[in-house]
Amino acid sequence: MVTLGTTTRRSARRDELLDGLVALFLAEGFRIASIEDWSARLQCSKSTLYQVAPSKEQLIVAVVRDFFRRATEAVETRIAEENDPIARIGTYLEAISAQLAPASPAFFTDLEAFEPAREIYLRNTAIAAARVQELVATANREADASASLDAAFVGAVAGTVMAAIQRGEIKSATSLDDAAAYRLLADLIVAGVTRSTVRNGR
Repeated sequence: MVTLGTTTRRSARRDELLDGLVALFLAEGFRIASIEDWSARLQCSKSTLYQVAPSKEQLIVAVVRDFFRRATEAVETRIAEENDPIARIGTYLEAISAQLAPASPAFFTDLEAFEPAREIYLRNTAIAAARVQELVATANREADASASLDAAFVGAVAGTVMAAIQRGEIKSATSLDDAAAYRLLADLIVAGVTRSTVRNGR
């Protein structure tokens, strides 16, 4: 019989392993390394890692999904602290930038190359674009401006740029990493919304 205490310890150990794996993935990527490499780095057995997921591929998916889940929670916590509706848009994108900042080029390269991980990134990018659209719509309503920026358009633009960031096109064209690109996207959207609301009498 498994006791509650045993279950809690296993859950805590799993979270600890995920913490360590996320740190390794962000710093070094994940395609080249093996289960043996990770177990040695985390000073645990391979069987312990297999308790997190039963194969390398599934372990990668679990770690990448956990990273984006935690990042999303951190971003939402950050914007909950911001009361100004326009500033909230910039805060949101800057918070995404901050969460992506520790990720190395190797991590993003591996995300692009490994389809299941890429799908997680794409899904999160789509969710983020929809969130930007929602935040812009809220800023428009609270500004009570008759000719504010179209929220659907801004959301679509944000989604297009985010997808281009994900595909590496922005980095290729500008040499900006993903985190820096998100910061500049925030600057552009906030400037546009601010100009629109000021022009319309906010």
